[in-house]
Amino acid sequence: MSKHLHEGMSMMKIGFIGTGVMGTGVINNLLRHGNEVTVYNRTKEHAAAVLANGASWAETPAAATVGNEIVFTMVGFPTDVEQVYYGPDGILAAATKDQILVDMTTSSPSLAKKLAQAADQVVDAPVSGGDVGAQKGTLTVMLGGQQAVVEKIMPVLEQFSSSQHYFGPAGSGQHAKMANQIMIAGTMTGMTEMLVYAQRAGLDLAEVVRTVGGGAGANWSLSNYAPRILRDDYTPGFFAKHFLKDLRIALAEAERLQIQLPATAEAKRLYELLVDQDGLGDDGTQALVKLWWH
Repeated sequence: MSKHLHEGMSMMKIGFIGTGVMGTGVINNLLRHGNEVTVYNRTKEHAAAVLANGASWAETPAAATVGNEIVFTMVGFPTDVEQVYYGPDGILAAATKDQILVDMTTSSPSLAKKLAQAADQVVDAPVSGGDVGAQKGTLTVMLGGQQAVVEKIMPVLEQFSSSQHYFGPAGSGQHAKMANQIMIAGTMTGMTEMLVYAQRAGLDLAEVVRTVGGGAGANWSLSNYAPRILRDDYTPGFFAKHFLKDLRIALAEAERLQIQLPATAEAKRLYELLVDQDGLGDDGTQALVKLWWH
């Protein structure tokens, strides 16, 4: 199989579990590259878009695993990862030694290590780049696992990402994603407070966004999410509830590493107000501004 992968042949048999906002974009890119993709999702209607584009449907995660060279998972929470891998109709009930299992969910490093002990060829591969990156095939992938296995799947990763970074053994990709989310926590709170301040000061918000985005304050959150806020668009490029999950994982890992991250802890507190108190977890992360603007 490694010869097949290294040659970068256009058609591969791929299982993909999770057809949410991000998974849909990745699957569509895999289909565009001529792969045969079988998908499973907890709710079939949420897979309608990729099924219309040529993906096949599987009734269980196990059925999405059988006969495929690579099986990707991209679900919401670590509990969902455990369910699709360890459940009675899960991936591990059907996986064989020659299959490569790739978890793209942002999950806990400890679960990534556990999965790597449960099967021979497992890679943790969380991504960054949001819904736009998933659609355009320009995601950044953070990789952990056996380097030889990571090298085997690189031609496939390149079909939906523009940047791939290997960090070391199982769990390392998840640690890198936590570092990424810690950075995003700062840019999201910074962008939000900037807009709140500028509005109260009576400034033209679109002009503020252009000005700050053209200088040292430029960042991905500002360029991608501030325009959505100005359009009153709170649809999820990334769900607020999933970002809160990520911040909780990052802070739990920080505690285990015996470090304090006060700014990240404050971001978590704010997102808890948004998600748990205000019930806006299905909005995009940019909805943080709703704590000030109603």
